[in-house]
Amino acid sequence: MMWQDLVFMLGSGLSIIFLAPTLSDTSARVPLGTSLPSMGIGFVYATTFFTLGMDFSALGAFAAGSMWSLIALFRSPCGASMKLFARENLALFVSDLQYWIDRRRSERSHADYFVSFDDPRGQGNGR
Repeated sequence: MMWQDLVFMLGSGLSIIFLAPTLSDTSARVPLGTSLPSMGIGFVYATTFFTLGMDFSALGAFAAGSMWSLIALFRSPCGASMKLFARENLALFVSDLQYWIDRRRSERSHADYFVSFDDPRGQGNGR
């Protein structure tokens, strides 16, 4: 075993210990914007460590990703439900995606989306 494998495994173990109170606290509310990316990173790290032959690190990262999965499921503001795929949320996501694609295709520069405080028309001074 490489010493780095042990260090990464210990780091993941510590993160699990630090996350356990969040999971056990019934009043805790962790936004999905925090827990889902952390869960994804944990699983990506687990896969990466496994392909590098760092089995203990992979196990630790998988456990940390699993802990974040449980936090997303039980401690999100939505509660213990999978409202991620609700019709309204899916429609909002599609709407945001269309807006983003339209902005990318637009001929306007990125600076045109912001208002300058030195707008000569006097409309961007916050008054």
